[in-house]
Amino acid sequence: MSQDTVIHWFRQDLRLADNPALLSASKRGRVVPVFILDEDNPGKFAAGGASRWWLSHSLASLARSLGGHLSIYKGNPSDVLSDIAHRFQVSAIYWNRCYEPWRMHRDAALKIHFKTQGIDVQSHNGSLLWEPWSIRKDDGTPHRVFSSFYRKGCLKSDQPRAPLSQPEQATYIGDSGSPHACKPQELLPQNRWYEKLEPYWHIGEEGAHARLKAFLEEGLPQYKTGRNYPFSPFVSRLSPFLRNGEISPHQIWHEMLNILRNKHVDHFCSELGWREFAYHLLYHYPDLPTKNLRPMFDTFPWKDGGPRLHAWRKGETGIPMVDAGMRELWETGYMHNRVRMIAGSFLVKNLGIHWTHGERWFWDTLVDADLASNSAGWQWVAGSGSDAATYFRMFNPVLQGQKFDPDGNYVRRWIPEIASLPTEYLFNPWEAPDSVLSAAGIKLGEIYPAPMIDLKQSRDAAQAAFESLKKDHE
Repeated sequence: MSQDTVIHWFRQDLRLADNPALLSASKRGRVVPVFILDEDNPGKFAAGGASRWWLSHSLASLARSLGGHLSIYKGNPSDVLSDIAHRFQVSAIYWNRCYEPWRMHRDAALKIHFKTQGIDVQSHNGSLLWEPWSIRKDDGTPHRVFSSFYRKGCLKSDQPRAPLSQPEQATYIGDSGSPHACKPQELLPQNRWYEKLEPYWHIGEEGAHARLKAFLEEGLPQYKTGRNYPFSPFVSRLSPFLRNGEISPHQIWHEMLNILRNKHVDHFCSELGWREFAYHLLYHYPDLPTKNLRPMFDTFPWKDGGPRLHAWRKGETGIPMVDAGMRELWETGYMHNRVRMIAGSFLVKNLGIHWTHGERWFWDTLVDADLASNSAGWQWVAGSGSDAATYFRMFNPVLQGQKFDPDGNYVRRWIPEIASLPTEYLFNPWEAPDSVLSAAGIKLGEIYPAPMIDLKQSRDAAQAAFESLKKDHE
């Protein structure tokens, strides 16, 4: 093997297996594996608290897998990498591509900088099944509708490559001489609120594959129908592992191909397609996290957040299905996808609060906070995104609860103060007779909040506002 010394810069690829940049680096020479917490470039998109908690544990796991040779830094990547390159006399830097606009801009500048210094820079795709620029409509423009993107684009394009093996007989070199060095625990938020998240997750590459194995055995056989039920075990919960690259979409996709095709497998693969679609939108519309994709919503009369936004964040709106989701989020760093849509719809359409307020809260509290998926999801809920049909769609949290939590197990799990209510009134306790509330030991406004808003009136007001907006732009 060549005795060149090269850097592998870990980013959103915190794994050894199916890591194309790491594998290529290991074939070239000795590898200095590094991770850099970039605090200079991301601006408002710096990692949120829950993401930093996950990242700290994931890096500790990766460091163990590398025999303690992972070097972790805080600082500007240009300064950190230049320092390492000088001290180790490296010939090349390897990384797997990231697709957030600020990262792409930074990485392009870094490539130019290091190549002018005579250092080779190699980037690979380790995060997406299809590059976001590779799927286009027949006229060359980007897709804005998921069904055509996935069926006419992805499924008719080159199929995703097979997963790669992890490096064999690689030589890793640690670094103890940098002023930028830090330890994984230094990435943690100062407030130790995150400790309550720990029982819910097995973080790291090993944990990712354990989660996939459990899903294949327990969740996939009922996935298409069961995925919408928040108390069921039929969801994968792989999103934070994908977000941090502890498992790759290629590994998951090919595990699906090893299973006899059925409606559950096909549907789960399409959910991976939704992740690809979010990155497709973010690449082609880099303002997706901050601006309405449909400009007509720029004139929509949004209300200020204020106390109602605060109550929504705390899970104290008085609407049980919404509050259950927000409390699950605060306790575990995760929220079931259907409940995300219910809670999001309530914030944006019933309360009339701008979707970016919800986006920012999710960004800080979700362990799977992903710029593309989070932004696209909130724009979808608000109706300001790529799908023109969704701005009239509203989720009734009472009906959604009755349909997808029919026994009330989810609401009772997260709102124990109303657990003794009969299921008939669990999702709408304000409609329960006084005798039923009294028998359950509940006084609305004391034990549990009275609803902050009338669902029907707020729905009618939202639909009227949307109708007016539509007429103004015809």
